[in-house]
Amino acid sequence: MKGVNDAAPSIGLLALRVGTGGLLLYAHGLGKFMNFSSKAATFADPIGLGPTVSFTLVVLAEFFCSIALILGLATRFAAIPIVIFGLVAALVQHAADPFSKKELALLYLVPALTLLFTGAGRYSLDALIGSIWKRNS
Repeated sequence: MKGVNDAAPSIGLLALRVGTGGLLLYAHGLGKFMNFSSKAATFADPIGLGPTVSFTLVVLAEFFCSIALILGLATRFAAIPIVIFGLVAALVQHAADPFSKKELALLYLVPALTLLFTGAGRYSLDALIGSIWKRNS
């Protein structure tokens, strides 16, 4: 269906990136980042790395990787920590909890997994950097 609406998939990926990254950043990452020093020592330690290391990894995923998703910068790499934290939250931290406790982690995991496989799309810094790279090669 070339020509019908070539931009539609990339617009969909843009909406997925900005929506997922923006919600994760606003609802989870920003608060953790802003209160890092007061929350790090008491954070859960689901994989045995210590609460501060676990919290640092979650802040990396929820704050920094969310920003990268929004911008479409290193999108596939930025999606990996979000996929990992979603799996750990759903399958380790909340393993014994009812599905309603796992659901939120899974709802962030699914779009991150999608972006891991698809990439950022045409409307992203990844695409801009790629076009500059090709031009200069």
